[in-house]
Amino acid sequence: MFSLAGKTVVVTGGGKGIGLGISTRMALQGANVVMTGRSLPALESAALGLAEQGGKVLPVRADLTNPADTERVVNTTLATFGRLDGWVNNAGSASPDDVGPLIDIREDQWDRVVDLNFKWAFFASQAAARAMKDGGSIVNITSRSASYANPRTGHYGAAKAAMENLTLTMAAEWGHLGIRVNAVAPGVVLTEELAKTLNTEERLRKQIEMVPLQRIGRPDDIAGLCVYLVSDASSWTSGALIPVHGGSPIPFGYISYMRKANRQDNVKHGGRGEI
Repeated sequence: MFSLAGKTVVVTGGGKGIGLGISTRMALQGANVVMTGRSLPALESAALGLAEQGGKVLPVRADLTNPADTERVVNTTLATFGRLDGWVNNAGSASPDDVGPLIDIREDQWDRVVDLNFKWAFFASQAAARAMKDGGSIVNITSRSASYANPRTGHYGAAKAAMENLTLTMAAEWGHLGIRVNAVAPGVVLTEELAKTLNTEERLRKQIEMVPLQRIGRPDDIAGLCVYLVSDASSWTSGALIPVHGGSPIPFGYISYMRKANRQDNVKHGGRGEI
């Protein structure tokens, strides 16, 4: 039912973390997968690993904040595979240099985060929709942060919330073209980058305690839903905003912020500065 045989899917930011998980599952379900990212060596390494498992994967270096790169990805996909059936907007993040309390955020920090996670994700969707001559599926990877307070990364949460709203409008406007548009909102997923933050057993334990299913998410937890949304099994699913967070709606950023605030408050009032 969830076979992707004969379909061609682009996964942005597809060479690592959640993107690699999505690329892997798509390829193993039979899709031709075009993986994009800024690091060609990482993409080529991932593509080689998937090829050894029988996957058909094409790595394409691209910075999707550059419209010419987006056009090149679309053209390369069509030239290589002759069609485009699915597009997963996974690329997006907030650099540690661009986050902090909203009262301190500079315009350049705001622009980098909002442009990457909202502006260019939209124009990638637009380019994909124009290339989907026989209809298709666009999946926007947003975040649990889109729906809740997100201290220290408020502009990131706002950009993801905007992308979720735009997902609904794209679904409404492009439905008559046979194009389905949905959003997947992950909670805390243990990637290489997050592992640098949850780098002690205590930090990992505190995070797990906030999740009813009592574990951190894995890239494959997100990938399975993306396969469904690109497959024909979801042919009447569009305009859906689907959270995948193990039952916990609390953003990771909020937990970190409150722990820091509590420590500062304890120190200010003569406590030990611990929680």
